[in-house]
Amino acid sequence: MKRRVARELVVQCLYQMEMNEATSEEALEMLLEDAAEENDTERTITDEAELKEFVLGLVNGIWGSKKAVDDLLENYLKGWQMSRLSKVDRQILRLAAYEMLYRDDVPAKVAVNEAIELAKHFGTEDSGKFVNGVLGNMIRELDQLKS
Repeated sequence: MKRRVARELVVQCLYQMEMNEATSEEALEMLLEDAAEENDTERTITDEAELKEFVLGLVNGIWGSKKAVDDLLENYLKGWQMSRLSKVDRQILRLAAYEMLYRDDVPAKVAVNEAIELAKHFGTEDSGKFVNGVLGNMIRELDQLKS
């Protein structure tokens, strides 16, 4: 399973959940069905069960920790509020912050780099720079706290 693909699905699931008030399972099923229809073949995801488990684990973890993650991110937004961010940037920041705080299997720098790439892929022209700035400040402070 490629974690980049999984992270793309996580961002899309979070977006669907926020926009359509769907459950994580409903959002993921919609995305996988759309992907299968677009490919017009059998699903190209080789180990779909492993992918679903990984994606749902992240999505449910993020959604369950949303208030804590959002409150932390607010400290690094410099003149912004979570509610004013684009919905895509908000989901990407939530994913990266969650991975940095709650996942031992993801180095913080990897979480940041993945978030920047997701922002470039899904966001606006400035999303990558914005996400980098927010998470860069966060990672520096977290590193100082660990020292």
